[in-house]
Amino acid sequence: QSENSDKSSAESDSETEVEQVSVYHKLLATLKTSPESESEEEEDESESEETGESETEMDSEGSQEIREADGGEEDKNDAPEQEEATDTAEQTLGQEQADGADASCDPSQGVIDEFTDVKHESEFSLETNFMEEESGDCNADERDGNSPQAFSEDPFKQHMDKELEDKEVEKMSTLPKTSSQSQWPRLGQLTFSSTLEKHKTLKADKEVDVKQLYLHKPLESTWPKVNKQFMSSANKPSNPSFTPLQRELFCIMNTYRDLFYPERNALTNGEEIRHAYCLHALNHVLKANDQVLSNNAKRRDQKPGTDNDDYRDQGLTRPKVLMIVPFRECALRIVHIFISLLEVNDKRKIDVSNKKRFKGEFGSDPEERPPNLKRPEDYEAVFAGNIDDHFRIGVAILQKSMRLYAPFYSSDIIIASPLGMRTIIGAQGEKKRDFDFLSSIEILIIDQADIYLMQNWEHVLHLMKHINLLPLDSHGVDFSRVRMLNLNNWSKYYRQTLLFSALQDPQINSVFNKHCFNYMGQVAIRNIPLSGSISHVVVQLPHVFRRLEAENLTSVIDIRFQFFVDKVLPEYRDAIMSHTLIYVPSYFDYVRLRNYFKKEELNFTHICEYTKKAGVCRARRFFLKGEKQFLLFTERFHFYKRYTIKGIRNLIFYELPTYSHFYSEICNMMKATDNGVDATWTCTVLYSKYDAQKLAAVVGIDRTAQMLQSKKNVHLFVTGEN
Repeated sequence: QSENSDKSSAESDSETEVEQVSVYHKLLATLKTSPESESEEEEDESESEETGESETEMDSEGSQEIREADGGEEDKNDAPEQEEATDTAEQTLGQEQADGADASCDPSQGVIDEFTDVKHESEFSLETNFMEEESGDCNADERDGNSPQAFSEDPFKQHMDKELEDKEVEKMSTLPKTSSQSQWPRLGQLTFSSTLEKHKTLKADKEVDVKQLYLHKPLESTWPKVNKQFMSSANKPSNPSFTPLQRELFCIMNTYRDLFYPERNALTNGEEIRHAYCLHALNHVLKANDQVLSNNAKRRDQKPGTDNDDYRDQGLTRPKVLMIVPFRECALRIVHIFISLLEVNDKRKIDVSNKKRFKGEFGSDPEERPPNLKRPEDYEAVFAGNIDDHFRIGVAILQKSMRLYAPFYSSDIIIASPLGMRTIIGAQGEKKRDFDFLSSIEILIIDQADIYLMQNWEHVLHLMKHINLLPLDSHGVDFSRVRMLNLNNWSKYYRQTLLFSALQDPQINSVFNKHCFNYMGQVAIRNIPLSGSISHVVVQLPHVFRRLEAENLTSVIDIRFQFFVDKVLPEYRDAIMSHTLIYVPSYFDYVRLRNYFKKEELNFTHICEYTKKAGVCRARRFFLKGEKQFLLFTERFHFYKRYTIKGIRNLIFYELPTYSHFYSEICNMMKATDNGVDATWTCTVLYSKYDAQKLAAVVGIDRTAQMLQSKKNVHLFVTGEN
């Protein structure tokens, strides 16, 4: 569907279409009434946003922090002021964005003065184009069409052509999911869950023939070449196309089940995974578009006046795939993979419009990064290239051409960051907001989900609440071509969600469990860490784990604060316990502790993600020299900076770290202390039974089980002993 910014023509389209079938009457009736239900949803949402608003600044400033900029705000004296300031900042940011800060990607702007791309609009329109007979792209469709059996076995056709019944939808809305476990060679422990009757158990294919995967024709030949970089001599010659990890992941993706893989590692398997999901997304888009183009030709050739219901092949809006990634560099790599997969050989280069502009806005200058900046390998891998976290771009693909910066309503794939999505979706009351383009998303890919915990998780939740809703306008759609599943508002039951993260986290689990409704069911990889990151602590150090007793999850925050103030802090008030670093994962806990320390007039300094560079240097110097007894230190500062803090003699983990390797990293900072009086070093960790996942990642599953079952509230482990 080409973008139609002219409201009157959109209205006239809807007036002519509305005379067709009763189901269209119902749909069009909802187009103007849905704001009521939307406002209810927004009211529910506003409460959670009030608690998360003070973290918003980090989204745009997080990436600046890496560049050693002095951006960011000095800490406010109390939490309410911080929340008010950032709330205003976010509204201003949203308004600026709507006014055209990234206008080229903003569908609400219609035709943008600074970037008009009219010549490509008709070229990439699905409605006005037909299948090129000489194109190899249509061979897959022809091959399938000649064999009814092959056609019906194509996972794409099976998934999209399945007609759900009302009782099945009711089941998915009300009944709990049933689950089963399976062990796969490379992925490990898998949990399959589904509400509908049990599907046949999925088994890992030891070998995969590319021709059996029903890949779109050009991908069969280009994928082995593009993926060659990940293939080692260890892979059998009979398996030339996939690594063992890719093979098992793609087997699941290709069945259109939801997938949660929490073992993505930027250093080891990150690019392997990116290539696998790019193959799946592109395969889906090419098949969907071919179906539309093929049906265009059939409709053109049919007799006038013939009314045929067989051509329902699209959604209410054109975008089919939404890819959420944290930085511009990730979007750059994805587009490069798409181009590589579409180019059959050197002679058949695909036409990519706006490529130069894309390279300028999403590429990076290697000289921007200071050459003497030494950081851990995983940091370098995550923060490579252009790390701006505010972007969105539409991509249209048609046969042998790709269009970058396509208006969203003319795009097949949207690549965006959570903040980029947040500023266009907007909030209730904003004049310029748009989320209709999310109505017919068929594949949602959320990569590197753990990084959004460090940016602003509220943006991810906001997106999940606005995906697959009925559009508020018709956007010039031909209702006779829209699938019944979209007309029935059942899009969310057909949407496949692929979620990749570096860790297990309750918030990420919650999105997968509460916002994914795929009728095909879900697959989650649930491997248990046998040894924790404590085994990587090299200094000789006693680790004291102190358990909090909390009746429910909501009370943990207050109980932890009270426990710290009453039981832990008094032990460290003595001057002999100087050089104490307090590691605080949550910014809200940090503000609360900072205010308490000020009220009690304790001798302390503090560093958070908003502290200016001069303030950071000053705090580190005071702490090293012992002029300040305590240092309050936030996890997000460590994530974005990874400075070595010198002078630590006593460590307090106010809460277990989100990333388990941060535990050993912080502990090992003690060896940076020159005087080496390690006999006085201490490490204290606060935890509750609700921290089981984080605890297992630090101490291992066996110790975690002992600690949670034991009646003792204090557990001691010593590392670094000879």
